[in-house]
Amino acid sequence: MIQSITSMKNAFDLTGKNALITGGNRGLGLGIANAMAQSGANIAIFCRDTGKAKEAMAELNAIGGRHGVFSCDITDIKSVRKSVKEAYDAYKNFDILVNNAGISCFNELLNMDDELTDWYNVVNTDLNGTVHMTYEVGKRMRDAGKGGSIINITSNAAFIVNKTQPMSPYSTAKAAASHFTRCMAVEMGKYNIRVNAIAPGFTNSELSKFIPESELSYIINQMPARRFGEPIEVGAMAVYLASPASAQVTGTVMVIDGGYMLSC
Repeated sequence: MIQSITSMKNAFDLTGKNALITGGNRGLGLGIANAMAQSGANIAIFCRDTGKAKEAMAELNAIGGRHGVFSCDITDIKSVRKSVKEAYDAYKNFDILVNNAGISCFNELLNMDDELTDWYNVVNTDLNGTVHMTYEVGKRMRDAGKGGSIINITSNAAFIVNKTQPMSPYSTAKAAASHFTRCMAVEMGKYNIRVNAIAPGFTNSELSKFIPESELSYIINQMPARRFGEPIEVGAMAVYLASPASAQVTGTVMVIDGGYMLSC
């Protein structure tokens, strides 16, 4: 159970907590894993290719704690079920789930192929993957009777239309995941499981590499903060939502976008 604050000294302490983070091997996910490890948590990373997690594991092991990596395709409920069982066999319990893994595409709906491959790839990862993980881990949190914290990484694109690039599958999936967060907060509250979301804006990560150089200055000038965010800053918010400091916080979507939405 995530306890309420007893002292400001332990308000953001995750010592002894186990956190499962999808896509925790790079970008935002690694920033979250790093921040939680620095706050005392043990980290289990879920990713498709564990071979690509070596640098992440080295970074986490340098911080200290018990960290591991598990292969999982979150779009496949059978893969999720198998990997969650393996992770629980290794860690026995998880106090924190971070649904971070996600992809995007920059294609207009009417330009997609007849199978709508781009659409379904994004929605199956960004929305259905979140549902799959929440279902499998949420059941175990409920049955353990210790409560927990589930954090969904959505996007400020859930609330606005990106005018610089077409990304309707991503925006739609993230909007649905944001409202899924609120629904789960209501459904899981009776089990002392808190469910919140973080909606980052433009952040220095893999996705930002696809932004045309010609549009960077325009985007930055729309932000009061005048810069992109950093993965560790998203990680700091995740630590807050996982810690005793946020014991009374559930069903929220915390926007971290340098004020970008103020210009939309």
